[in-house]
Amino acid sequence: MALIVTLPIGTPPQDQQMVLDTGSQLSWIQCNKKLPKRTPPTTFDPSLSSSFSVLPCNHPLCKPRIPDFTLPTSCDQNRLCHYSYFYADGTLAEGNLVREKITFPNSQTTPPLILGCATESRDAEGILGMNLGRYSFVSQAKVQKFSYCVPRKQGNKIMPSGTFYLGQNPNSHMFQYINLLTFPQSQRMPNMDPLAYTLGMVGIKIGGKKLNISEKVFRPDAGGSGQTMIDSGTQYTFLVEEAYSKVRDEVVRLVGPKLKKGYVFGESLDMCFDAINSVQAGQAIGDMTLEFENGVEILINKENVLDDVGGGVHCVGIGRSQSLGIASNIIGNFHQQNLWVEFDLSNKRVGFGKVECK
Repeated sequence: MALIVTLPIGTPPQDQQMVLDTGSQLSWIQCNKKLPKRTPPTTFDPSLSSSFSVLPCNHPLCKPRIPDFTLPTSCDQNRLCHYSYFYADGTLAEGNLVREKITFPNSQTTPPLILGCATESRDAEGILGMNLGRYSFVSQAKVQKFSYCVPRKQGNKIMPSGTFYLGQNPNSHMFQYINLLTFPQSQRMPNMDPLAYTLGMVGIKIGGKKLNISEKVFRPDAGGSGQTMIDSGTQYTFLVEEAYSKVRDEVVRLVGPKLKKGYVFGESLDMCFDAINSVQAGQAIGDMTLEFENGVEILINKENVLDDVGGGVHCVGIGRSQSLGIASNIIGNFHQQNLWVEFDLSNKRVGFGKVECK
């Protein structure tokens, strides 16, 4: 499940579909000529754009040990700047770093921005990197505010595309806001992502019952473990062990006998039910609430607690962070359905508002 936006890129513009990802920095477009041809085309053709240029090897960004990328950039055989970018789920995108213009919905065009032109990725869509890094789309294009809503998933059906605003959202007067947690350079820690959108989460309720989880579990410790980030590019929500075990204990207490024994979906979700038990299980678990500072809450109705993962199996959309090899809490897009999520960068805050997302 992903939020896909279409942006016109290049001169003249070519419409490119990109996954909106608030958890990563580098934006990249799909330039893999070996992918099957589609109508309309999904692959960007650099030869058709007069504003396209590739970064040469002597560009400062192509020096080894640039901290902004998960693998160092390098020089390819054509003396052009090559990048490799690993994501938390193990997928890899690689190609050349390029400069290209993007046209906003109001027909304004950005100056040339640094993007990846991926030649080895098999994904149909590119990535629109929206985190706080200096090479993200929001940083390079100087975006002060953006918002989106993720439509509710209907079983395994393809969803409508959702809505994306760059700039002011006309519904923002209804939003509840929480301040982003920020960390000075001197406080950077090994297990922490300083470029993520970090929220002050304080607790979890299941069926109206507040679980006995210390607030400290949702805050970075001395090594950075425990950071709680909101990420549009991760599907499910992942919790560190101290929080996950309390959620699982409560689910077992409520519906233990109905759980699908020994079953794990996608190496991450282990609170799963066969179709025959799923409706009763969802009803018995009840609503789930993620609680934040300022009394702000994300309410997940009992109908949306379980995800249809296929084959008649339904799973609670929460996994262990450990299964991703990270020590952070991530609020994924499954728990952002039918919700406006606004990133107000000028005021360093995130807003939430209920919506029937189309």
